[in-house]
Amino acid sequence: MEEKKIPYVEEEYDVVVVGAGHAGCEAALACARLGLETIIFTVSVDSIAMMPCNPNIGGSSKGHLVREIDALGGEMGKNIDKTFIQSKMLNKSKGPAVHSLRAQADKMNYSMEMRKTLQNTDHLTIRQAEVSEIITETTALENGKEIQKMTGVKTFSGAVYHCKAVVLCTGTYLCARCLTGEMITYTGPNGLQAANHLTDSLKEHGIEMFRFKTGTPARIDKRSVDFSKMQEQKGDERVVPFSFTTNPEDVQIDQVSCWLTYTNEKTHEIIRNNLDRSPIYAGIIEGTGPRYCPSIEDKVVKFADKDRHQIFIEPEGINTNEMYVGGMSSSLPEDVQHEMYRTLPGLEHVKIVRNAYAIEYDCINPNQLYATLEFKNIKGLFSGGQFNGSSGYEEAACQGLVAGINAAMSILGKEPLILDRSEAYIGVLIDDLVTKENHEPYRMMTSRAEYRLLLRQDNADLRLSKKGYEIGLISQERYDWICQKEVLIQNEIERVAGVKIGANKEVQALLESYGSIPLNTGTTLTELIRRPELDYEKLAPIDKERPELPYDVVEQVNINIKYDGYIVRQIKQVEHYKKLENKKIAEDFDYDEVPSLRIEARQKLKLYRPLSIGQASRISGVSPADISVLLVYMEQMKYHKGNIK
Repeated sequence: MEEKKIPYVEEEYDVVVVGAGHAGCEAALACARLGLETIIFTVSVDSIAMMPCNPNIGGSSKGHLVREIDALGGEMGKNIDKTFIQSKMLNKSKGPAVHSLRAQADKMNYSMEMRKTLQNTDHLTIRQAEVSEIITETTALENGKEIQKMTGVKTFSGAVYHCKAVVLCTGTYLCARCLTGEMITYTGPNGLQAANHLTDSLKEHGIEMFRFKTGTPARIDKRSVDFSKMQEQKGDERVVPFSFTTNPEDVQIDQVSCWLTYTNEKTHEIIRNNLDRSPIYAGIIEGTGPRYCPSIEDKVVKFADKDRHQIFIEPEGINTNEMYVGGMSSSLPEDVQHEMYRTLPGLEHVKIVRNAYAIEYDCINPNQLYATLEFKNIKGLFSGGQFNGSSGYEEAACQGLVAGINAAMSILGKEPLILDRSEAYIGVLIDDLVTKENHEPYRMMTSRAEYRLLLRQDNADLRLSKKGYEIGLISQERYDWICQKEVLIQNEIERVAGVKIGANKEVQALLESYGSIPLNTGTTLTELIRRPELDYEKLAPIDKERPELPYDVVEQVNINIKYDGYIVRQIKQVEHYKKLENKKIAEDFDYDEVPSLRIEARQKLKLYRPLSIGQASRISGVSPADISVLLVYMEQMKYHKGNIK
């Protein structure tokens, strides 16, 4: 008797994106905007671009990432400009290298606006379903080495979607479980369905998995908060948009306030007395948490000398009374949370809307990826976001964008996008993920960027828009403006250098008004701008021939003049760095043939397969002496084995 064949849905696309969080949205939009038929899968259409934790975009170093995403043609900056409710430029008292935008979002509107963008993008299909398997075939490369190649995915319902590339952006959903004290629920964030089947398929394909954890604070009812006992935190008087395409006048809105309060010894006592009931300290949690975003339990234990910690009360949106308790994530039991939160000034009678919880999830060891975010052993499989062992919406979005671009480039037969550490914070982030050992969720920080004076958030468009244009995500009109902007900046810097300033009464009066030393003899406008207490705009009254220029041009002129010496020095450092980056290593380089290479270095180099000497030098366990040995060997073999590109 012939076996009855069970029918199933079968469709074909160019690219499949798994997950519709911040990484998945950027990946799918990039592929679709480049003309590839793209389908994005999510366990819930209502969770597209959801913010399961903090209700904000940007912040220290993260604001840089959002600006870079925008400069490459991504969506996050545009979306937060449409949906923010408060905006601040952080670190304004410090130098421009660490200035970073941060905006409170209306969480619901942010998600709805991004969903609207996806729904109205040509070549993009949204599908609510759980992807349970990746489908590959074994193929042989020219050198005879067998490798797996992506051919599609299968959903839990049995549907098959054939494709040329897959981008995995699963976030915190893989085999997720949420913990509040002794209570464990096997769900993703916000009680959404977890994705429980894909991990097994990935392991079967030889992918090494990690178990990480993160957490989120309680959400509280605004009506139960006494704001008179807290410090009000207002937004900037003049808002600066995230996207270089947003008209600044369109974002000057009435902003909401955030509020600052503090924990105290009573709070800490309650926490210490209940540590045995915390899953983190009771050994229930298996995953590793983010060191730079600790739970309140961790803060109290690890910083026992501190008698209080800052806590920010932040609105989750215009049309909700829910407020986010920033800085107080926890996995303590529900009864402890009620007692603990009510010790804070202003929260004595607080009502909790949603309990704080920790969430554990599966992710990958990112050393399995190239700098393109493609898996080394599975051609056509890319990944981005928290699935790569990082944390944060912004880190996720930039990886999703790069993974999506490179999935598209691989299909279109074009050169991949690889940003190095001297070009972008995105380059630093990805390089750190794929070359360093990461035992906890990775978080971007300005201190990780060696060339941060060059990688400022204000010049992201000048650094990266050409790449976005060449990829096809930046319009001709936008690129033409960037080119014009560069000319305007250079012309004004040259003009200012030629403006002579005499020691007349008007000049001396202006200098005195800013507490600046008076002139004994004439000087140039450039030299005056370099004084710490002065800048380009303050000197406008004595610069009679000054042209009318856009604010962003003026900003670049001022920074480039003021920090010229430091910038020149850093450019020289980059030139040295580039020499090592330009010494390419063939993908099939045989490290076993290199004499005098230490065993640990040989093992690490074979594991990470660096593409350049520069990348090799950043691998943990590879010493400067190992690099010297490698360079000597490569020079000797340069004309014999062709191992240098």
